[in-house]
Amino acid sequence: MDPLTHTAVGLFLSRAGLNRWTPHATPILILAANAPDIDIVSAAGGALNYLHYHRHLTHSLAAMPVMALLPILLVRLAGRKPIRWAGAFCASMLAVASHLLLDLTNSYGIRLFLPFSSDWLRLDLTNVVDLWIWAAFLVGIAGPFLSRLVGAEIASGRRRPEYPGRGFAIFALSFLLLYTGGRAALHRRAAASLDARVYQDAAPLRVAALPGPANPLRWRGLVETGDFYAVADVNLAGEFNPARAVLFYKPDASPALDSARRAPTIQEFLRFSQFPLWRVSPSAELENGRLVEVFDMRFGSPQDPGFMASALVDSENRVVKTNFQFGRVPPR
Repeated sequence: MDPLTHTAVGLFLSRAGLNRWTPHATPILILAANAPDIDIVSAAGGALNYLHYHRHLTHSLAAMPVMALLPILLVRLAGRKPIRWAGAFCASMLAVASHLLLDLTNSYGIRLFLPFSSDWLRLDLTNVVDLWIWAAFLVGIAGPFLSRLVGAEIASGRRRPEYPGRGFAIFALSFLLLYTGGRAALHRRAAASLDARVYQDAAPLRVAALPGPANPLRWRGLVETGDFYAVADVNLAGEFNPARAVLFYKPDASPALDSARRAPTIQEFLRFSQFPLWRVSPSAELENGRLVEVFDMRFGSPQDPGFMASALVDSENRVVKTNFQFGRVPPR
């Protein structure tokens, strides 16, 4: 998820009651809720390095204790005031866990079991930036301020709440849980609808229902068959017609494609890509050369690419140049 969502979750966890576990709980929880994204520093090594290390070990269960301890040490050293170490560590662990769970709901996924397994896990439930979550969190953040303004005269002379904003924080966190659960149910329906159809007389090998930008009832359907990918909009409020799917055919095997597949850049991309689609075309740079491209169909298509890698192959099937690009917007 985006940093604002993670930050808000850390704030709400503090207001909901974890601020009683230790002094300075709020800065600890906000930092801990963002701690796994410390891997942003890998971007200094270039796009391919970022692809490899983003949502890497810092997003694993094995690294959770370290990720939880770092914010505590930072706050303790910066504030130079005592904290309750056991309470701070437990609260920080919960904030780090919230980060991993939120990132797990995205289509990008995380490698939760590194260093023992490098498999990507993903739930395809929410976008990296989810407008409904933002709206609920805005209420959770602004609510206490508006409530104090409206009730200033009524509450005059009365004791202020010991934990201001707690009710709104619980509301925001409850909405997040219920909303994600609701999207999980809708996701199952969308995936089942995709899997129950045939596409150009071909049965699906696997399907993915990817979240739309705003409407929880609309999903981007991705279907892989032996010969092609089918991309279709799935509207759970209406009938799904597989005949309207856009088809992207897989190329035949070729020496140029085999050479490109062995290139380190392409291999790194394939370790990330869950639905790779290849395209081989004549090269405008090399005589009798081939441009071999591979797209991750979760994030676009050859017409509107997102994550993609390419290799320039000469007439003797030697890889001359490779490239990787994030496309439109790198995930957080």
